[in-house]
Amino acid sequence: MQITFLGTRGYIKVKSRRHRRHTMTRITYKKTTILVDCGLDWLGKWEKYNPDAIILTHAHPDHAFGLQNGADCPVYATQESFNCIAHFPLTDTHIVKPGKKYTIGSMQIEPIFVVHSLRCPAVGYRITADNRTIFIAHDIISIPERHKALKNIDLYIGDGASITRPIIRRKDDKLFGHTTIRAQIGWCQKEKVPRAIFTHCGTQIVSGDERALGAKVRALGKERDVDARIAYDELEILL
Repeated sequence: MQITFLGTRGYIKVKSRRHRRHTMTRITYKKTTILVDCGLDWLGKWEKYNPDAIILTHAHPDHAFGLQNGADCPVYATQESFNCIAHFPLTDTHIVKPGKKYTIGSMQIEPIFVVHSLRCPAVGYRITADNRTIFIAHDIISIPERHKALKNIDLYIGDGASITRPIIRRKDDKLFGHTTIRAQIGWCQKEKVPRAIFTHCGTQIVSGDERALGAKVRALGKERDVDARIAYDELEILL
C-alpha cells in the first residue's frame, strides 16, 4: 500500500512551503487509487491524479468543496455528507453506512462514525489492502467504537489541528471540533497501534517551528511506544 499526503493544511488562512493545500490523501494498491477528501483549494487540480474513486470523511469545505464542478469518478460518502453538497453536479455517487464494508478495486473500506461536527457528521475509514490495514480520520474529537476502528491496524492517520490543546466547543451538551495529537497517540498506545501520522495541520504547526514541533510529536509518541510523526505535502510512505 502506497500512501501520499498530497495536501496537509486544515481550514486555516496561513500556509507554508510544506503545508500548502487542504488535506487530501492518496492511497494506491496494485492498480487501484483512491483519494480521501477533496477540499476547496483542490478545485480543478485533483483530476490530474486520475483516481478510481474519492471517499469523503465529511462535507466541510476543506474536505469536499474541490468537487463543486463534479467528478468523473465515483464518489463515496454518507447520506449526511451528500445532503450537505446536494447542489454539486455529482452523477456517480455511492452512499456508505458506518459498519458496512465496501470494495473499491483491490481495497476494502469500512466507514466508522467519529465525533467531529454537528452540521456535517464525519466518519473515518478502515482501509485494507491485502494484509495491511490503516485507519484514517482527518478531523476528529473521538471514536465511539475506538477498539473496532483501531484493532490490528498498521497505521493511524489522524487530525493535526493541535498538539496538546484541544479545540473543542459545546452546543446543547454535544461536542464539536478537534482533539489533540497527544490524545490520539494515547488511543494508539491503548490499542497497540505501532505508528501514527498526523495531517490536517492547524495554525500551531503550519506557522510554527516545524523542526521543534516535529520533535515534540515524536517525543510524545516515544513516551507511549508509538512512532508518531507530522505529515507534510507530498510525503510518501509504503506499507
